[in-house]
Amino acid sequence: MSQHNSINYLEIPVKDVLATKTFFNKVFGWQFQDYGPQYSCFLQVGIDGGFYQSPSQFTLATGSPLIVLYSQDLMATQTAITQAGGLISRDIFSFPGGRRFHFTDVNGNEYAVWSE
Repeated sequence: MSQHNSINYLEIPVKDVLATKTFFNKVFGWQFQDYGPQYSCFLQVGIDGGFYQSPSQFTLATGSPLIVLYSQDLMATQTAITQAGGLISRDIFSFPGGRRFHFTDVNGNEYAVWSE
């Protein structure tokens, strides 16, 4: 059941839906439900959402919110990202509560990964 006034769903623009699905499956093990060639939902990853075909991309430099993922092993996740074609845009650094790094996916969209 959805919680009143909570963030319920994310829709993320991507240039290539198939490449995006391949990247997130390979790195994070995500599964998808397709709704045509230009939209695919990711499920059971902490929040439901979908990737939709768009010429746009998002980064902190353009004022976009930062989507932060969690990992129990930052180094292994960082390695998996680069092996799947992502780029590390900010190497691992400490912050109050843990450590994190930023990366761009195969579309140039910026995310972060954190751990305690």
